[in-house]
Amino acid sequence: MSDKKCGVISVVGRPNVGKSTLTNALVGEKIAIVSPKPQTTRNRITGVVNRPEGQLVLLDTPGLHKARSRLDEYMTQVVRHSVADVDGVFLLVEPVPKIGEPEAELIARIKSLGAPAVLVINKVDTVKKEDLLAVMAAYGAAHAWHAVMPISAKTKEGLEELTALAMELLPVGPALFPDDVTTDQPERQVCAEILREKLLLCLDKEVPHGTAVELTRFAQRDRDDVIECEATIYCEKESHKGIIIGKKGAMLKKISTLAREDMERFMGAKVFLETWVKVKENWRASLTQVQNFGYREE
Repeated sequence: MSDKKCGVISVVGRPNVGKSTLTNALVGEKIAIVSPKPQTTRNRITGVVNRPEGQLVLLDTPGLHKARSRLDEYMTQVVRHSVADVDGVFLLVEPVPKIGEPEAELIARIKSLGAPAVLVINKVDTVKKEDLLAVMAAYGAAHAWHAVMPISAKTKEGLEELTALAMELLPVGPALFPDDVTTDQPERQVCAEILREKLLLCLDKEVPHGTAVELTRFAQRDRDDVIECEATIYCEKESHKGIIIGKKGAMLKKISTLAREDMERFMGAKVFLETWVKVKENWRASLTQVQNFGYREE
């Protein structure tokens, strides 16, 4: 009988605390998009870490924030459900000695479900080590943590220790995924997310948050190894469409080029990408439209 372990750890926290950066770093491959803007992650993303002692499955979740649209409500529900039926939870926080409303709600959720929870203090490369004591004291008064781990997802400080700690929380059992799998996301979904990431990186203010990406074609050409990818970018206003396209199509070309380069790295093949921009007014306020774009809990 094998003594290898396998289990699921949820990574939760407020927006922009570094959940996707941490997931990518632990997996060793970019499976979740990253940007400096809040609410980059919309779906729960599964990352798979294979180690000699077993398999760690990570659930990267959207940042918990106040819902202002149907899309926000969906994202909030994803977070709340992601701390149920797991073997452990990483609550990722910034090195600030104050518990905010999102953290307080997540701590209450963790307490009610009883899963072992690790307080992961990220971005420790931005503060002095002695400043962490006040952070630990504030959170230590709120919950009896299984462990407290200071890390930097950006510089990878403490990640080996965090992985080892996660493996300790997992039960003995068979792997959930094959050894060569790093995510359960289909390739076309990852490529759609890559394009959305470039929208977040290149556009300002509210424009990128009102975008959604639909791949209408994703196929390998018979005559060569080129992946043909056709994508439609949806936005909420006619004025946003003009911003996304840019003067003489310059912005759309920049976004598409950056996305294609990342897609090629991910796919390990040449990608031929065509993009269009269409308007669906206020789609984030419509439950039907939100679900049509794939934001639905299975």
